[in-house]
Amino acid sequence: MTGFGAAVLLGTLLLALPVATTTGESAGWLTALFTATSAVCVTGLVLVDTEAHWSMFGEIVIAGLFQAGGLGIMTLATVFAVLVAGRLGLRARLAAQAETRTLSMSDVRQVLRKVLVFSLVCESVTAVVLTVRFMTGYGEPLGRAAYLGAFHAVSAFNNAGFALWPDSLMRFVADPWICLTIAAAVIVGGLGFPVVFELARSWRRPSRWSVLTRITVTVTVILIGSGTLVFLGAEWHNPRTLGPLDDGGRLLAAFFASVMPRTAGFNSLDITAMTPSSWLATDVLMFIGGGSAGSAGGIKVTTFGLLAFVIWAELRGENRVNVGHRRVPESAQRQALSIAAISVILVAVSTYVLLVLTPHSLDQVLFEVIAAFSTAGLSTGVTAELSPAGHVLLLLLMFVGRIGPLTLGSALALKERQRRYELPEERIIVG
Repeated sequence: MTGFGAAVLLGTLLLALPVATTTGESAGWLTALFTATSAVCVTGLVLVDTEAHWSMFGEIVIAGLFQAGGLGIMTLATVFAVLVAGRLGLRARLAAQAETRTLSMSDVRQVLRKVLVFSLVCESVTAVVLTVRFMTGYGEPLGRAAYLGAFHAVSAFNNAGFALWPDSLMRFVADPWICLTIAAAVIVGGLGFPVVFELARSWRRPSRWSVLTRITVTVTVILIGSGTLVFLGAEWHNPRTLGPLDDGGRLLAAFFASVMPRTAGFNSLDITAMTPSSWLATDVLMFIGGGSAGSAGGIKVTTFGLLAFVIWAELRGENRVNVGHRRVPESAQRQALSIAAISVILVAVSTYVLLVLTPHSLDQVLFEVIAAFSTAGLSTGVTAELSPAGHVLLLLLMFVGRIGPLTLGSALALKERQRRYELPEERIIVG
């Protein structure tokens, strides 16, 4: 939490400098703070047009912030300590393990090196494809194409959602080279490093996958597939979204719209023109989010998937929750339930407060709140119109959503306490 707070503070100071804007005037502390928080928390919500308002210096600062936020402030600090000191203490290992979500203490340094190399390789490949496309398809000169490719590659892989066009990626709605490349980077970045590493080792042997990988991959495929079908059905005849496109373009745009709520924040369709049913579907996808150890936000697909297995076991009358050939401990079930319950309460309370502070409708306010909490960054276009109090509420939601509601609770509790006695059991009426 301290590392993210320090990064936000540093980003705010840099973005508040006159050199960070195209006009040469300070952006103002609230705009700088909101943008820095959105970048570090890899959200993508903005108060001003990124390309028109920020200078190249400001854009580079923003890119650096969401790169740092995506990899994790503690990961960068730990790698820096390894490179400088050549050794890693127990406290640093624990910090690195917590940030990278590794499942064992063994050889954390090697894991961190793999994380950095894998991230840079993915971002580089994405940047090369985008650069070539911008040059050959849109006539951009090499320097400009490389800059656009690198910025959006880093933004996509880290699920940040910052774009250098005022309409995000709407101008590329029917371009598979742009949309599929960015969607692939978003999916890989949102799966989580432990899942990606395990898939690289045993992608041909699903029977050997861990419970984490099984749930992450299965739920991700189901959510993307069902989301695509929902958007196709809801927007097929909408003249302001899918209507003007051919069948291939509609399928591509619906798929892209289904991937982005994993907390990426890009959009190739006009969010404000979507039907209320599409807004609701996007709310659900944003709230669930991506993988537990990736750069995505939300309650995570593993939390959602585990709760589904808990419900299924309860419906079948089983007193144990099994995934594949493994039993899930009760502590993990309680953790998943706690994360979901805390998140629902936080979203509900924040939505009520923002309704009091703004004249906008419930569906718009709920969309903005979930987008901020899940660090998705999609917007119905009302973020910039909110009052300063509303902006503060959203940036707090972004920060809490990035560090995780249960992480915040764990930081307050410090450690788990073992009760030395058991009280008499009493059944209560449920439902």
